[in-house]
Amino acid sequence: MTDPDAAATDDAVTVTVYSDYVCPFCYLGRRSLDRYRDQRPEDAPDLTVDWHPFDLRSQTRRPDGSIDPAAGGKDDDYYEQARENVRRLQDKYDAEMAIDLATDVDSLDAQVVSYGVKQTRPHETWLAFDEAVFAALWQDEADIGDPDVLASLTEDVGIDPAAVRSALADDSLRETVTDRFEAAKQRGITGVPTFAYDDHAARGAVPPEHFRRLIEGA
Repeated sequence: MTDPDAAATDDAVTVTVYSDYVCPFCYLGRRSLDRYRDQRPEDAPDLTVDWHPFDLRSQTRRPDGSIDPAAGGKDDDYYEQARENVRRLQDKYDAEMAIDLATDVDSLDAQVVSYGVKQTRPHETWLAFDEAVFAALWQDEADIGDPDVLASLTEDVGIDPAAVRSALADDSLRETVTDRFEAAKQRGITGVPTFAYDDHAARGAVPPEHFRRLIEGA
């Protein structure tokens, strides 16, 4: 599962992450990855994230862009089980969350803006924006599909808010993001989060020790 688009950072360990901001397990998986990063020895190489977008709303997005949660084929029992799993992992990873699910939120525009930031700004700036988007949805219950919310988040990480309007009006960038969705499927990514490293992968909000086995083989 080596990713040809993975970031090449000297003296760093790069984990490829396929995720969608509206997935609570993507948020929780990243919190677990942060825990693993904190547990690494001080002299270990830096751990970086090479994020690839994934569109969980493709089957529930109406032609006008609005979301129909009922169109995904998931029943009440599925959502209740998902909520229970989110609460369990939230407690396990001590993750701050104001909501369990966000079935009516669309992250497509957030992913377009994030991918634009990733392609044009330093990794640290993209990471700050990426974490801000996750926090805005799962901690602040903000609508990350709202351009004004995205503009505020870019400004918070030192990016001119006008970059949001520019990114959302860039048909080429949006097409590239759509292509990334399809490329992920062609690589065998069927669900998120998926964490890939050195021809191996882990799917779901796995615990820190799982990342240790994935990355260190220990």
